[in-house]
Amino acid sequence: MAYGDRRLWRACCAVLVGGVMAAGCTSGGEKPDGKGSTGTTAAPTKAPTGTQTGTPAPTPTALDFTPDPKRAPKTEAAARRLALAVVAGPDAWAPGYVKRTPHLSDPDYWPVLGATCSWETGTRPADVLASVTAYSELPAVDGKGVLRVAATVTVHRTESDADWEMASTLEEALRCPDQKLRDGERITELMSLGNPFGVGGNATADDSLREGGSYVNDAVKGKQFYSWYQSRIGQVTVATVVKGAPGYSEMNDGAITGTSQAQVRALVTMLDRAKDELEAQS
Repeated sequence: MAYGDRRLWRACCAVLVGGVMAAGCTSGGEKPDGKGSTGTTAAPTKAPTGTQTGTPAPTPTALDFTPDPKRAPKTEAAARRLALAVVAGPDAWAPGYVKRTPHLSDPDYWPVLGATCSWETGTRPADVLASVTAYSELPAVDGKGVLRVAATVTVHRTESDADWEMASTLEEALRCPDQKLRDGERITELMSLGNPFGVGGNATADDSLREGGSYVNDAVKGKQFYSWYQSRIGQVTVATVVKGAPGYSEMNDGAITGTSQAQVRALVTMLDRAKDELEAQS
């Protein structure tokens, strides 16, 4: 899709304008540079008396996507091909982003949140056919630090399995609002928000969620922002993560190159690619 597509801007508005997050409540992927989580929707705020609220946007009634069962991957090889075709590299984020080394995760890599709220390497579940993470970054420039990002695509055996992953991600945030990514890196004060299709401006996916909090790296002074977005389309989940860096704010200039805007851009790009791979041909 063209990056100026109206679907992208609807998604940006839903995430950037409609996203009041509530502490840990909503329905894997890659954890140390990514991970999964979500939350409940906060009650809408009443407009002050006499305020012109305008005409509310119409609520979509059906997702513009019809999957073809024959195109659904059923083997690990087919699922990995789809994941590699969908995952967002640096070009899907914004100008200036480049590949990190290594750029792609190991095919067997699967992170697990342990009992002590630390992320560990586990075994890929039987219901996951393939999972791929692409690591990118915005290099240090003009006194700003290195902004590290990642995108993950996970292909499940069934839609129900993918839906369960979304719910499990929620459970992780509720159980562990503070999490250790690796030695010297952690995320804290996690809060989350979840929007099924048709709720909170979600017109692009069967289900979506967002998690935010603080990112702490012992090698960098102070706390930075942490942002995780995840969506599901059929049997596929896609996710993007940004670990903040000095000189960046989560909602910076409102331009498509801003960190949140670039993150949503990468997410919606992957959703559109997944639809192209799975949709029934006319």
